[in-house]
Amino acid sequence: MKEVKAIVLRAAGINCDMETQYALELAGASAQRIHINRVIEDKQLLDGFEILVIPGGFSYGDDAAAGKILANQIIHHLSEALRKFIDDGKLILGICNGFQVLVKTGILPGNDSSKRQENVTITNNDSGRFEDRWVYLAPQTKKCVFIEQDRQIYLPIAHGEGKVVTKDAATLDKLKSDGHIAFKYVDENSSEGPFPINPNGSMASIASLTDTTGRVLGLMPHPERFVRPTQHPRWCRLKNKVDADGMTIFNNAVKYIKEHF
Repeated sequence: MKEVKAIVLRAAGINCDMETQYALELAGASAQRIHINRVIEDKQLLDGFEILVIPGGFSYGDDAAAGKILANQIIHHLSEALRKFIDDGKLILGICNGFQVLVKTGILPGNDSSKRQENVTITNNDSGRFEDRWVYLAPQTKKCVFIEQDRQIYLPIAHGEGKVVTKDAATLDKLKSDGHIAFKYVDENSSEGPFPINPNGSMASIASLTDTTGRVLGLMPHPERFVRPTQHPRWCRLKNKVDADGMTIFNNAVKYIKEHF
């Protein structure tokens, strides 16, 4: 059976790379953590992988804005390489800071990394503070390969800039009509609502976006932080809980590569 190879991109300030590598390995992939400078030096490194993950953390301290500096590195040095990666049918996942990076490169919600998209961005939480809590997520599209259809999942968030906003109502309508919204924040009964159900004030309760191919996913919650049942905040009461919700993202990614490569 084919060995699925995943690259977890590292940079200064990223701090979820080891957990992400572990989650990928639990799903059956062979995962390596590689610094972005190594990829910039040798762009052909990406040819040896089928899954690329930009993990969570605070890349370069989020000094200019969350994910901004890492996004600029990608725009100026890796746009063509990532465009080829996507065109080759491979998968890209951005988690929290990685989601911010994908939006600020223009890879999300579109799939053209050669130009920046100014119609969608991610900005400061409405609460004005860092939010660290668990949230429910309801899938919104059937085209994203990372998502287990009709399964509501429960994951932790940890961010100060997680509010997804659009330039205007027309842009938001297009995100909806074109199936770019991958997950929404909901309550345990699958209903949208105000804070804390929507922890950052994202328009239309958007927690996650996918591109036109369905093979690029960005989400603010952290699936790599719920890959074992005992990581659930009420794990001792989950008598019928068989698997951890975060693993659905990684399992589906590995399964897709095995079936298509």
